[in-house]
Amino acid sequence: MKFKPLAAALATAGVLVVGTAGAFNLVPHWIRGGDANAASATTATQVALAPASSTPTTPAAVAPAPVAGGALVPNYRAIVKQSAPAVVGISVEGVHKVTAEESGLPPGVEDDPFFKFFRGMPGFQGRGGPAVQPFRGMGSGFIVTSDGLILTNAHVVREAKEVTVKLSDRREYAAKVLGIDTTTDIAVLRIDAKGLPTVRLGDPKQIEVGDPVLAIGAPYGLEQTATQGIVSAKGRSLPGDAVVPFIQTDAAVNPGNSGGPLFDGSGAVVGINAQIYSRSGGFQGLSFAIPIDVALKVKDQIVATGKASHGRLGVAVQDLNQVLAESFGLSRLDGALVASVAPNSAAAAAGLKPGDVILSVNDEPVTRSGALSSVIGMSAPGERVKLKVWRDRSERVIEARLGGADDAATASADSATAPGEGGHLGLALRPLTRDERRQAHVDEGLVVEQVTGPAAKAGVVPGDVLLSINGKPVESVDAVRKVLGGKPKNVALLVQRDGEKIFVPVKIG
Repeated sequence: MKFKPLAAALATAGVLVVGTAGAFNLVPHWIRGGDANAASATTATQVALAPASSTPTTPAAVAPAPVAGGALVPNYRAIVKQSAPAVVGISVEGVHKVTAEESGLPPGVEDDPFFKFFRGMPGFQGRGGPAVQPFRGMGSGFIVTSDGLILTNAHVVREAKEVTVKLSDRREYAAKVLGIDTTTDIAVLRIDAKGLPTVRLGDPKQIEVGDPVLAIGAPYGLEQTATQGIVSAKGRSLPGDAVVPFIQTDAAVNPGNSGGPLFDGSGAVVGINAQIYSRSGGFQGLSFAIPIDVALKVKDQIVATGKASHGRLGVAVQDLNQVLAESFGLSRLDGALVASVAPNSAAAAAGLKPGDVILSVNDEPVTRSGALSSVIGMSAPGERVKLKVWRDRSERVIEARLGGADDAATASADSATAPGEGGHLGLALRPLTRDERRQAHVDEGLVVEQVTGPAAKAGVVPGDVLLSINGKPVESVDAVRKVLGGKPKNVALLVQRDGEKIFVPVKIG
């Protein structure tokens, strides 16, 4: 299942995707296919209205309200009255460079000099569309300091040339984008104003599944809209967003809510609404928010340096399932299984190997691969981390000094695994030739000539290169036979396909 931005969701009706919750015009007209002027432009100059109070106060916690029977529920009315003035609307204008994929052209053709030469000539107009297209869009945000610091999503302001912030009292300010971080989808804006209302910031670690939450934003351009729900799950890792442990809620979030705050039952901001899971591009009960502690860490870096930096370990990891856990001698399914280690990476320097299972980072348990990606991604380049690793059926501690992520998250390899069934492995193997080793960039391994039975059901295909079985390198067919001689019920095969490595669990007994 592939996750895509909402813009793509609207263009691919009937396909299940995750979309950004960007405003009713956040989807540019080159995607909508509608009128480019459907969203009215807003001026980027400040409107001369009376300034807000110069003595702002930090909002206090909102006490729950009693209902029939003596039960207590969040006082949503008080939360909205207190916090809505700090929620802003954001409108953007910019120019988008159309990619080959968006224009329907083959990848790379836009860089062809002949294409560039003929593109603007008579008879060639319209083929692939113009190279750039102007756009307008809208989103939400919220004020975190009284002197005009605002948090929103990176996708709301990315590519924008002009950004305008509209306050709840309808004053408008030209905003400066201090920086964006596409890894976490966080952007920091500043407007030239003093004495502004602010939100109260909470601790997302204190909320639990089932707790009430409230979202405020501008869905479909309808300003100051509040919706309520509960926390549906915590620590969600979404494809393409491995660094962020999302808060999942069922509070209605739609295009336009992007960048708006998610409040807990006391009125404190615990997240930033960022994505939705939808077949139609609209709300269908699954919304995802970036935890506010993640956003604040990125905000502090951007304010200090203009950008955010993320640590990188240099591994591709995947979740364990029952077959893989048994293959490596683990009694639990917790941990992140290392499928490959990038050359010259922090992981390579520390001695991590494919087949290692990372159980904890700095004594913080790693229950799934996404947890590892989040901890590493939110660490700083150069930071030292202590990894508890399962290797050769025993634990060991490995220390690594993280490299820089360069805006790239730890890879995830979840999608290629599937357990097989049967009483034998079902592989016909041969050694790699010298040319094949050079082309595959490996020193050893066996080529899969034919595949049947459990290996085929597990997803192994002819042409795969078998690198190890149950963590043991395979230099010959005899090495495979030796492992199978122990009559294991399950084996974990490390295979390389199209330059990518992944463990494939195979049930053979």
